[in-house]
Amino acid sequence: MPLVFAGVCSHAPGIVGRADQADPLAKQRLDAAFRDLRLQLEASQPDALIVVAAEHFANFFMNNMPSFAMGLADYYEGPIENPEWLGIEKTRIPGNRSLSERLISKVMERSDVSYAEEWKFDHGIMVPLHFLTPQYELPIVPANINCQGPPLAPLHRAWEFGQALREAADSVPERVALIGTGGISHWPATPDSGKINEVWDREFLNHWSKCDKESLLAYSDSQAYMDAGQGAFEIRTFIAVSGATEGCPATVHFYEPIPIFAVGCTTATVDLSVP
Repeated sequence: MPLVFAGVCSHAPGIVGRADQADPLAKQRLDAAFRDLRLQLEASQPDALIVVAAEHFANFFMNNMPSFAMGLADYYEGPIENPEWLGIEKTRIPGNRSLSERLISKVMERSDVSYAEEWKFDHGIMVPLHFLTPQYELPIVPANINCQGPPLAPLHRAWEFGQALREAADSVPERVALIGTGGISHWPATPDSGKINEVWDREFLNHWSKCDKESLLAYSDSQAYMDAGQGAFEIRTFIAVSGATEGCPATVHFYEPIPIFAVGCTTATVDLSVP
């Protein structure tokens, strides 16, 4: 069945863990944006949600870091972080092993992908789920793109991974939704944490909302690192969603730099009705 929903959002741990330190009005605006994103996701009546995220050394490390990986399990657990720090209690999240196996097999036809039968979700997945599936009832298929350290897959391969995910989603009878989650400009775990390059973010989101493949794939890691921090490597998750929805325009519903969250917070959806 054709993909029923696609969008992107931020996943910074401070969104939940430091919620009480943010400007109350900014936090209210972000909460409302996540609520609207959840309602749009729910309206698509998905049977499962693929979450394309950037894993933060919780399951994979530099001695074994796949460029692309997907979960193959009936359930997952998270968050792997301290719940008191993250602000999300540990829980079990449903998966769908049968669906995952069929999706992975299809993705493998055009994109090399590893799989994991055990996966501890970190904030990269848990923060979006906290807002988008707060009852943790929707089966999740996690998909990771290495955005942490070299060798990083070239951006065109992130695009192709998204295309492979779309072909896989369209090949199964289940109603599959897709969300990409990452930061745009941010400098996590550095003295510059809290710095946000709003101009860079807005330019990237403009390219992303137009599904401008040429502009999106023209970014270089070295320049992104200089202009937007090492966290900007996570644009791969947004680019994968663009690859999955090539030719479809998108709408950025919310963007606001919130320094205490250390990222420009974003929610956006893709109009899948446009071929």
